[in-house]
Amino acid sequence: MLSYIFAGMIICSLIFAAFSGNITALSSSVLDSSSEAVTLLIKMSGALCMWSGFMRIAKDAGLTEKLSKLFSPFLKKLFPDVDEKSEAFSYMSMNFAANLLGLGNAATPLGLCAMKKLREQSEDDEATDTMVTFVVMNTASIQLLPTTVAVLRRSYGSSSPFDIIFCVWVTSALALFVGLIAAKVGNRLTGKRRILQNRRQVYRWTM
Repeated sequence: MLSYIFAGMIICSLIFAAFSGNITALSSSVLDSSSEAVTLLIKMSGALCMWSGFMRIAKDAGLTEKLSKLFSPFLKKLFPDVDEKSEAFSYMSMNFAANLLGLGNAATPLGLCAMKKLREQSEDDEATDTMVTFVVMNTASIQLLPTTVAVLRRSYGSSSPFDIIFCVWVTSALALFVGLIAAKVGNRLTGKRRILQNRRQVYRWTM
């Protein structure tokens, strides 16, 4: 789906640039953006490697279990179907901790590992309610320290990269609150729809 969206954006850009006579400006912008993307990737890779290594050390040092215990009361209410002693719960806790520190890139591998473990525990091919809620929590997470954003702001010359921290707290908290409500409502509606479908199948079999 995203491929079609990006393709449509590119085609629309070419069409509007052709009709407005800005083909030269568009070509220059494409070349400049490409070089800036590579430069930004190099700058971000250092921070990503450092924090990913930190998370690996934390896991080997046993910090994973401590974080699991710390966040277990909160996460257990969101994910009552996940065992607190399972690997999935540990990865989910580390993912939550990484997002709190604003390490979205470092949280991604942990989130993927958590989803893999949740998938192994599921007997259905469809995404479970736990998976849906976890994806929402991972995407719209509270960030106490917006590290990734601060690195980006610093790379573009900001003298105070962390001066947006209060705004990040408010917006991320609201995003997580709204996202979790939407996930819970969606899961409830999906559950009711599955119950109705099962009843219809049972009714057809009895007929």
